[in-house]
Amino acid sequence: MVFSGIPFLFFFLPLCLILYYVVPFSWKNGTLLVFSLIFYAWGEPLYILLMLFSTALDYTNGRLMERYGTTEGRRRFFLCCSICVNLSLLAFFKYADFAVSVVNGIFQTQIISPQIHLPVGISFYTFQTMSYIIDLYRGEVKAERSYITYLTYVSMFPQLVAGPIVRFSDIQEQLHCREITRDGIERGVLRFMTGLFKKVLIANQTGALWEEIRVLGAADTSVATAWLGALCFTLQLYFDFSAYSDMAIGMGQMLGFHYSENFRYPLTAVSVTDFWRRWHISLSTWFRDYVYIPMGGNRKGVSRHLLNIAVVWFLTGLWHGASWNFILWGVYYGILLVLEKYLWGKALAKTPQFFQHIYAFLIVVFGFVVFAITDMGELGSYIRLLFSLGSNTLVDTRFLWYLGNYGIVLGAACVLACPIYPWICRKASFLGRKGSFVLSLVTGVAVLLLFVMATAYMVSDTYNPFLYFRF
Repeated sequence: MVFSGIPFLFFFLPLCLILYYVVPFSWKNGTLLVFSLIFYAWGEPLYILLMLFSTALDYTNGRLMERYGTTEGRRRFFLCCSICVNLSLLAFFKYADFAVSVVNGIFQTQIISPQIHLPVGISFYTFQTMSYIIDLYRGEVKAERSYITYLTYVSMFPQLVAGPIVRFSDIQEQLHCREITRDGIERGVLRFMTGLFKKVLIANQTGALWEEIRVLGAADTSVATAWLGALCFTLQLYFDFSAYSDMAIGMGQMLGFHYSENFRYPLTAVSVTDFWRRWHISLSTWFRDYVYIPMGGNRKGVSRHLLNIAVVWFLTGLWHGASWNFILWGVYYGILLVLEKYLWGKALAKTPQFFQHIYAFLIVVFGFVVFAITDMGELGSYIRLLFSLGSNTLVDTRFLWYLGNYGIVLGAACVLACPIYPWICRKASFLGRKGSFVLSLVTGVAVLLLFVMATAYMVSDTYNPFLYFRF
């Protein structure tokens, strides 16, 4: 995919920015739309028609709702038309193969799997278009009169493929009036570079170690090595996904848009509840606002609250992929959130904060093992390996070799997963202009050096996966 490769970084983005800056404001949305469609067509030339159909459907229903939605019944009709079609398309392209395999497994049939290729980013842009029509139905936004503007919102290449899920209500005004400043461009470049470094220098390296550990047989894997692999995948997923969010937010700033944060140092959470306030914020708030709260939230008694949590977390797991391990991962977090809410949450809050961090971190790392391995047999074997203190060596020479070779990357990842840089910025602000100048100088030198390193890795390293490509 061009988004993760050198052609995008060194050709597509600069060309887009140059043309975007030189055209008058009335042409900026059109320019951005053209480049967004080229970007998507580069990787998905056929499925661009699917996105155009989906956006045309919601745009049309939005206009019809505004013009003819004089009664609740009519408004609900237009809402249901959009939601049913959007969810049907998502279900067909993302879950048809999974549904066939489930039916074959239950009824011992021989239905041939359709082998449907998943359109890139369909989960993200489907949720964006649904948020528009739902907010319009609620009266929280006004119908967009320009289809070009609405299509620009949905197809905007900075966040189309990997999020964050940007709601129309958040950027409706920016689509019509936004300011492009030198400070915004500088901040955007720095944020984009931060994401690039996280992806290339940390996510790819920890991911390579995870892949190496994952394929080891049980006889060659100690308990410590298995946990090291789980840690590596956790770091890979966090730095990979948050890197793309950083790059999307940075590119948005360069274009004059301001997207909401999608990650707030989730690996420093003190509970499962806190983790989900920090991880993939745009998704968790989407389910909260459009599923959990409309179903009643926690306002209709304990039994209804438990049902609402079960539904939300089943859907959250299913959203991530058409596989049983994703459903299990969603159920895993749903159960833990219920237990924190009704059993040990208050007691946990009274324990030392260090214990709270360890508790949440271990739960998250183990949970991402469930997330990482789609084959249920392989998943069961790896989980047994994590807890097989009696049958496997606790620590072996392979584990020590991995630490020796990847120790710097792992150490840097663990440090950067903590809010160190914001702390440094706060300290520098207390020193006044001199402190800010020194921080800017050090940051500039660091960015230059890291850019050289990242470029060298991109040229020489063939391992460059895109974990959220399938979502």
